[in-house]
Amino acid sequence: MFFIDPSSHEIGRSPSSAPAAYTPSVRWGLGVDADDFRLSPGACSDRFSFHLLRQGSPLLEGYWSLRSRIFCEEQHLFEATDRDANDDLAYPIAALTHGGENAGSVVGVVRILETTPGLWYGGRLGVAAAFRRHNQIGKGLIWKAVTTAHGWGCKRFLATVQIQNVRFFRRLHWCSVETLEIRGVSHHLMEADLDYYLPSRERRPEAPPMGSRRQAA
Repeated sequence: MFFIDPSSHEIGRSPSSAPAAYTPSVRWGLGVDADDFRLSPGACSDRFSFHLLRQGSPLLEGYWSLRSRIFCEEQHLFEATDRDANDDLAYPIAALTHGGENAGSVVGVVRILETTPGLWYGGRLGVAAAFRRHNQIGKGLIWKAVTTAHGWGCKRFLATVQIQNVRFFRRLHWCSVETLEIRGVSHHLMEADLDYYLPSRERRPEAPPMGSRRQAA
């Protein structure tokens, strides 16, 4: 799947396929609200959890590192860094793994950004290469992103999705708004069904923590 941030032509990537399901997991000192895991109440997995990162979070280093690996080293969409001015206003979300030798590591990323009151976008959606066979991560990041924004007054949540991933997003209750061509590739601007993505009770921080991008210059 591909998300493109508003006012940019910079592509974020996270391959995945069929819908998966989640249950809460409380490990590594991080609690996950059960309301964030409603995709399929009949199934469960405790291998991954999804977290809004706040100022001072020890996971921010892993968040930035994974973004750099995906968008700079793998996709070569950027040279030195994939960070931009939107990061100053965006809220980072990370997927955390709870098993194996990588336990406690950030294995997925996404950011959410309010461009005008009530209008939100998802961007920089990506999953670590070694974890792309796990369908849960991409969907969990999308779920966490949309439900968090919805809880903060989101009226519309949009993302730009590459054509081959449109069916996947439709299965997750997104609809196409319009077709676009970006860098010669066909995309759909898609909108999440907020009636499906119920508002999270996640408290909105007073300010995004993304100013930390300047520290890594």
